[in-house]
Amino acid sequence: MARTYLSPLHKSTRQIGLWFDSRLNGLSGPEGHLLSFLLPYGPCRVSELVRVFGHKHSTMTSLLDRLEKRGFLERKDNPEDKRSYLIGLTSKGRKAAARVNVLVEEIEREIGKRVSKRDLEGFNRVMEAVAAATGVTVRE
Repeated sequence: MARTYLSPLHKSTRQIGLWFDSRLNGLSGPEGHLLSFLLPYGPCRVSELVRVFGHKHSTMTSLLDRLEKRGFLERKDNPEDKRSYLIGLTSKGRKAAARVNVLVEEIEREIGKRVSKRDLEGFNRVMEAVAAATGVTVRE
C-alpha cells in the first residue's frame, strides 16, 4: 500500500527539524519551536502548551525546566488559577525566538523559490483535507 500523504509529511517534518537543529546554536528544534510560539502567544498556561505541541505533560515540564534553567523563559503564578503557572519569555528568550523566526522566514523563502502558486494552492488543499479527515483543531 502506497503511503501517499503521511510518509512524505513525516519525512519533510524530519528534514525541517534537522535543518533547524543545525542552525539553532545549542537549542533543539522543539526548544526553538516553543520559544517562537511564546513570542506572540505568551505568556501561556502549561496546559495550553501541552495541547498545542502534543507533548505529554511530563515531557513539556522537562522541556520547560531546561529552558528556564538556561534563562530563556520564566514561570509566574497564574493570577486566575493559583494551581497553575504562566510561561513567558525572558529577554534572552525573546532574542532566541526572534532568531528562530528569522530562520523560519529563511526556510519559507527557500521553499517558495521551488514551488509555484499552483503548487502552494494544492498543498493548502491537502492540509485542509488533513484537518477535515482528522477533525482535530489544534489552536483556534
